[in-house]
Amino acid sequence: MKKIFAFICILALACAVFAGCGGGVPKVEINSLDDLVGKTIGVQLGTTGDIFAEDVEDATIERFNKGTDAVLALRQGKIDAVIIDDQPAGVFVSQNDDIMILEQPFEIESYAICISKDNPGLTAEFNRAIAELKAEGTLQAILDYWIGGLEGSAPYQSPSGVVRDKGMLIMATNAEFPPYEFIEGGQVVGIDPDFARAICDKLGYDLRIDDMNFDAIITAVQSGRADFGAAGMTITGERLENIDFTDSYITATQVVIIRK
Repeated sequence: MKKIFAFICILALACAVFAGCGGGVPKVEINSLDDLVGKTIGVQLGTTGDIFAEDVEDATIERFNKGTDAVLALRQGKIDAVIIDDQPAGVFVSQNDDIMILEQPFEIESYAICISKDNPGLTAEFNRAIAELKAEGTLQAILDYWIGGLEGSAPYQSPSGVVRDKGMLIMATNAEFPPYEFIEGGQVVGIDPDFARAICDKLGYDLRIDDMNFDAIITAVQSGRADFGAAGMTITGERLENIDFTDSYITATQVVIIRK
């Protein structure tokens, strides 16, 4: 898939660090989800992998600011497994031949955009735009480019004649999560930036993207430092206590990365 090669470039530096670090590390046998019991599991801080890992019986959870750091720790034998979303997992595995994805999925989840409970009007606007972008095929075209790699697909381009007369919206994200968001050419790119831009085009807003730690996104939206958060975020009961979510725009899977 053509965009995977872009992700490879994004992770080149990390992969150079990873190179050779898995050699000589004793393998911990993990062949199913049941084998995670009592193991040491790496997660990215504040993600749903972090939340779901808490349900693994007697597991020790090691939290990292970046998924790349968790994978590095796995390859070094410091942890036994990593729980992370399937698309980033595929990128990491494609770059390191000593790790693999466990065949059994860990959890199915739905991604949505988070918005302050104090701004229900914006949530309603976003839901209308999301429904229209789904119906028009715009969302699918974005996914075809970043995930499907379909021949002839292209990154999202704003339609001509878009009027942005409602001011600017600030999107909080964590650009460490390809293909949903990552840095390329000094810009935050990926599924979520493209989809957020399409939403703002439809609603008449300019868009600014602020990159931050994942676990800071909800706080930024709650405090008003950002208008919404989009970073491959899953709707959970715990998060709903503090923030509202739009309708879901994609279904994803949490998977387990292990050493071969």
